[in-house]
Amino acid sequence: MPHIVATLDPRRRKILWRATHRGIREMDILLGGFAQARVAELTDDQLGELEAIVELPDQEMLTWATGQVAVPVKHRSGLLAEMLRHRPT
Repeated sequence: MPHIVATLDPRRRKILWRATHRGIREMDILLGGFAQARVAELTDDQLGELEAIVELPDQEMLTWATGQVAVPVKHRSGLLAEMLRHRPT
């Protein structure tokens, strides 16, 4: 990841840091893996969505990722759906 970070602007670096340092390891892997794979190519609007996503509580997102609870309508977005489907390689 260090080589990726060096090429990113400050906003993308901040999002990537926040996505990979969550508090729950599973969310580090899921959200962090998605951010590592996609943050460099996201549009400004998508970056705004991802900034909002990284502020959501880990426990809540984990229930969405495991399918225990459906994503509430107010949080549904294409980017969040893509992140929840993402499987790091």
